[in-house]
Amino acid sequence: MIDDVLAPKLDVLFCGINPGLMSEATGHHFARPGNRFWPALHLSGFTPRLLAPAEQHLLPSYGLGITNIVARPSAKASELTKEELVESGQALAAKVAAAEPAILAVLGISAYRAAFARPKARIGPQEELVGGARVWVLPNPSGLNAHWTLATIADEMGRLRGYLAS
Repeated sequence: MIDDVLAPKLDVLFCGINPGLMSEATGHHFARPGNRFWPALHLSGFTPRLLAPAEQHLLPSYGLGITNIVARPSAKASELTKEELVESGQALAAKVAAAEPAILAVLGISAYRAAFARPKARIGPQEELVGGARVWVLPNPSGLNAHWTLATIADEMGRLRGYLAS
């Protein structure tokens, strides 16, 4: 299991689907070199420089944190069951309620749809709250997600950042 990067009342709590095997091995979120989370985070303006996964502890100083819907690591998110996602979504809601971030940013539309029974959800802001926080769904930054490029993922993160600034 990989530790969350949390602090009370963050601006954004980014939420991955579940840790990959490289993240489990290193103890760092989004650790696989092909994952686009860290570059997109920087390109969108959330961080002043590109952080390495080993620098995840710096995120709360920027008002940011990281958790996952499901704690169990796997090679691919497709290895998770719908039951795991639903059960873990309930636990995530409790975690969010305790941490009180302004925004829960879920990195993966399919996992969000399954975990929170929102089959018609789209990328972007959601009407529903999770654990009392506003929800913004972002593309999954995994290198396995060929539908989105680094630039388009960073653009979506930038939309979220713009919303926070308004």
